[in-house]
Amino acid sequence: MSICFFVSDLHGKIDRYSKLFDKILEEKPSSVFLGGDLLPSGMYAFTQSENFIHDFIHDVLIGGFLKLQKEMATAYPRVYIILGNDDGRSEEEAFIEAEKTGIWEYIHNKKTNFGKYTVYGYACVPPTPFLLKDWERYDVSMFVDPGCVPPEEGFHTVPFKKDDIVFGTIRKDIEMLVGNDDLSESIFLFHTPPYQTKLDRAALDGKKFKHVPLDVNVGSIAIQRFIKARQPLLTLHGHIHESTRLTGSWHDQLNNTVAFNAAHDGTELALVRFDPEDLQDATRSLI
Repeated sequence: MSICFFVSDLHGKIDRYSKLFDKILEEKPSSVFLGGDLLPSGMYAFTQSENFIHDFIHDVLIGGFLKLQKEMATAYPRVYIILGNDDGRSEEEAFIEAEKTGIWEYIHNKKTNFGKYTVYGYACVPPTPFLLKDWERYDVSMFVDPGCVPPEEGFHTVPFKKDDIVFGTIRKDIEMLVGNDDLSESIFLFHTPPYQTKLDRAALDGKKFKHVPLDVNVGSIAIQRFIKARQPLLTLHGHIHESTRLTGSWHDQLNNTVAFNAAHDGTELALVRFDPEDLQDATRSLI
């Protein structure tokens, strides 16, 4: 199988997308995974400029992939995409509608295939200090870390039922998504990383909220437990930009499961290249 690309947390930076499109055209990967936080800012869905919203999603994102699709023809890769906690959910419909063109597969809370592999997508993250709450869920219980805002509070760009949030968790969502599936040849596209790994280290050293020390690991306990219990082949993550800089590693291993982080706190595009048949030779380049 030829090489696959994984990127995350591009945050609407047009230069990063330009570099990604150039590399796709040049290297012709068999698949591309985009792990959320794709749009320009956390307040993107609240901007007063309708033209700005339309231009980025349709002209930069959809337009860029449509151009690649036309230029590459049968060499065009399978593209798997989810959103992240910094992307307004009011824009989700545009991603679903674009799926009809064949440029990507929008896979939040869904499963699909990639050759012999099963691909799962899940965008939600545990509660954060940020106020955009479209993609936040309680993790394994209604506990909220000090300094974080409960997911039923803050801003939501789409209508929601409070009970769905209050009584829902990432743990329950993942259990429903995978059921009793055999995960030995599965790839998971998550936005949040698993808790207490090399992928979820935040720059919170020495910081306190109301005299309570903050946990420097901010990933999902539910996803950590899920990976350890069910052992998928590969999990892909973003969300915590500084983790690679702080831990010195963009990858980790939870028993037999390999996990990659493509988030980056610099200005470059962080591009992870991997072959699911040979994950130990995966690379990460800053472009």
